[in-house]
Order: sequence, then structure tokens, then C-alpha cells
Amino acid sequence: MTRKACIIGGGVIGGGWAARFLLNGWNVSVFDPDPEAERKIGEVLANARAALPALSDVPMPAEGKLSFASSITEAVEGAEYIQESVSERLDLKHRVFAQIQQSSHGVPIGSSTSGFKPSELQENAADPSTIFVAHPFNPVYLLPLAEIVPSAKSDAKLIDNAKEILREIGMFPLHVRKEIDAHIADRFLEAVWREALWLVKDGIATTEEIDEAIRMGFGLRWGQMGLFETYRVAGGEAGMKHFMAQFGPCLQWPWTKLTDVPEFTEELVDLIAGQSDAQSGQYSIRELERIRDSNLIGFMRALKDRNWGAGKVLLDHDQRRRAAFHEAGETGRGAPMVMAHMQVLPGWIDYNGHMTESRYLFAASETSDAFLRLIGAGMDYVEAGHSYYTAETHIMHLGEAKLGDRLTGTLQILSSDEKRIHVFIRIQRGDEVVASLEQMFLHVDMKAGRACPAAPDVLARLALFADAHKNLPRPDAAGRYTGERRK
Repeated sequence: MTRKACIIGGGVIGGGWAARFLLNGWNVSVFDPDPEAERKIGEVLANARAALPALSDVPMPAEGKLSFASSITEAVEGAEYIQESVSERLDLKHRVFAQIQQSSHGVPIGSSTSGFKPSELQENAADPSTIFVAHPFNPVYLLPLAEIVPSAKSDAKLIDNAKEILREIGMFPLHVRKEIDAHIADRFLEAVWREALWLVKDGIATTEEIDEAIRMGFGLRWGQMGLFETYRVAGGEAGMKHFMAQFGPCLQWPWTKLTDVPEFTEELVDLIAGQSDAQSGQYSIRELERIRDSNLIGFMRALKDRNWGAGKVLLDHDQRRRAAFHEAGETGRGAPMVMAHMQVLPGWIDYNGHMTESRYLFAASETSDAFLRLIGAGMDYVEAGHSYYTAETHIMHLGEAKLGDRLTGTLQILSSDEKRIHVFIRIQRGDEVVASLEQMFLHVDMKAGRACPAAPDVLARLALFADAHKNLPRPDAAGRYTGERRK
């Protein structure tokens, strides 16, 4: 049975929540009185569909059903999880919670609030124990962090259940142990934002120069090591104590204006808005979102390859869905399996303006590697001394992939035994096959340097997929020799 989530408030954050749940197979009901809500969520969802699958090495579940309710009562009916994402007005949130709890009892109600404490949200609520902070970061469909902040009145079991739901949709629930205004992450952001405003106001730096200082320097470090681990490394072999001894006195120096706030005059607003327009005004907001998403995918894939930082969350989510995939018996019966999602990047283009030959092999490797991980022959298996080697590849170029094209890689098992897997891979742009690759994989004992039978559990998983594919039509190109006419 498909589970249901309810989203109250369909702006950027609410739309991101909706996309996160939908793409992880949940049905989602949205309530937002804004007549443009359906269009806005549709645009967020389009970006999410193009981005989130690129982080996954396991086939995505069937997308849930999106519906728009005419009332809060209708929206919450049958929901297992509710996320409130309305404007940052406490009186409005209180009214929303009151309406939710008229129709929904005992269901977790997370709030996307950036600043309010849970005890403030719970004031005068019919059941304060179900209301808590679940503060995400934009884009919600890509960034895993959700700050989970309960209060003394919160139901501990309900909070644990809510955190597990968030893990199931690929998020990282960070349990904040004590209530505090703006939680954890936004307090850092507010401090940096305040200092940046002073630097612009005092004519020391422009908005672009401040952004360059972040993205060319410490922003890259923070994205994979955070604050304290970064400074531990900065302390050298002597570690954090040496760093604190060396730089601790600097805290007494007048380096920042963190305790002062510049007056928000029209002059300051115009100055910053004007510099921001000059910096980024050539892009629409949707273009900036797509640029941001593509960059985040690249960063997060690199972290995933190293099982580090946010990459650990992605790997854990893959493992969860891989287990669910097998339990549900989703073995691609009736069709080749979609195993990889890719986009043609500038470095993939040759002098003809088309995707270069080596990248078709790369795309096939992404597809086959995802399948090998699915059957249990991933990096842990390789580290234990066994692997599937590519023994033979036959590639046919059938179309032309160009810069920016979104590609999918599908895999069909033609045959298999205890040592070999014979597959047919299609690299597709939508429904068009731009290349096909027929490959033979040979299972190898890496230490002995010879072929050997795969592990029993790997063969058992492989057999499920091979059985599911045995009645699929054999591709016309399978088994052809170079230059042979198509059948």
C-alpha cells in the first residue's frame, strides 16, 4: 500500500518536501490557497525529477501521486506524515495546526520553521505532543539535512517514528537536543550574513567578492568537513588544542561585527540588490536553481564515492532502497531496468559538438556498475577479492547526444551462469536510444587471477533478475558482428 504525506504550504520549501516524498514513492496531498501553487510546485518537481535520480545507484521507486486539496481537512485525510511550510508567522502556524488537529490525531506534524522553537509552535495546541520542528534546507529534494527539534511536551516515540520516515526518503534527521531560536544551522548562517552586510555597507567588498571568498575557499572545505574537523586539520599534527592555542586570542580582536547589526535603510537594500543584479541578473531564478542542482549533484556524488559527509546518507539510502527493491520483488519484469541517470556535461563533448565515444562507455559503466551493486557485487565485494570484469563490449552509435541532454541507462540480462553475465545496455534520451552496448562480464578471483563462480548470495540475486528478463524480446542488435546489417 502506498503511503501518504501531506504538505501544507506549497512554496519553494513545501514544493521541495512534496518532490522529496513523491520521488521516493509516497503519495502527496498539498494544500495551499495560492492560485499559482500548482504551477510553482510543478516547476520545483520538474527540477527534482531531473536532479534527485542522478544521486541514486538503485532504481527509483514508482513516483507517487500528487494531488491538490481544497481544504486542510481534505489534505490531511489518511496522511502518515504532515509537513507545515507556511509563512514565518506564528499566529498563522497556530491556526494551521489547529485545523490539522481537528481532523488528524496522533500523526507527526513537522514544521519547516527557520526560527521558532517547538514550544512556541505548540502553544494552545489541542495535542502539543505531535508538533515539532523539522527544518530542512533548500533544495529540500537534494540536501539531506533536516533539523529535528522536539520540546519537553513532545512524544519521544512519535519523534523517533518521524526521524525514521525522513531516513526512508533519504534525509539526515539531526536531533537538536535543546530548544533554541533558529536551531543550529541558521544561527551560523545569520552570523555570516550579518558580517557580509557590514562588509558591503562599509564598502570593503561587493556581493560578488564575498561569494567568491566563500566558494573559492572555506565553502569547499565546509561542504565536506564542516567547521571543527576543518580546524582540527588546520592545527596540524598537534591537532585541535594547538589550533585553539594559536587562534583563540584572535576572538578578542576586532575582526568582526557579529554583535552589531547594520541598519536596514533603503540605501543599504538598494546597494545590495543592485550589486546582486549585476552579479547574477543575467540568469532567471529557474536557471540558477538548475545550475545549483547540477553543482550539488557533482559535489554529492564525489562525497558518495568516498563514503564521506552527505555521501554517507546517499549510500545508506541506496542500501535501504536496495533491500526494499528485493523485498518487493521489483526485478524489472516486463522491461529492461533503468539503472542510471546522467546529463551530458561540457567535458563529455568532442570537436563535433556531440558526446564523445569514451563517454558512451562511461555511461554504460555507470549503468552496469549500478546493477552489480544491486546484486551485491559492489565495492565491498571487490575489497573482499572478487569482481566482475568486462570481457567484451560491442557498441552501436544510433543517435547524437549533445550538451545538456538528460540520459538514462537501462540494462537487460540476455543470459547468465555462475561465472558470466551477458547484458544489453541502452543509453536513451527520453524514448530515443542514442547508443546500445552489448557486454559480457566474467567473474574473477582477483588474487588468483582467474575466473571462478560468484558468491552464492550474488548468484541468488542475479537469478531473480535473469528470470524476470528471460521472456523479454531479444534486441535485434544482440549478437551482431561489426558491419553486419540489422535484422
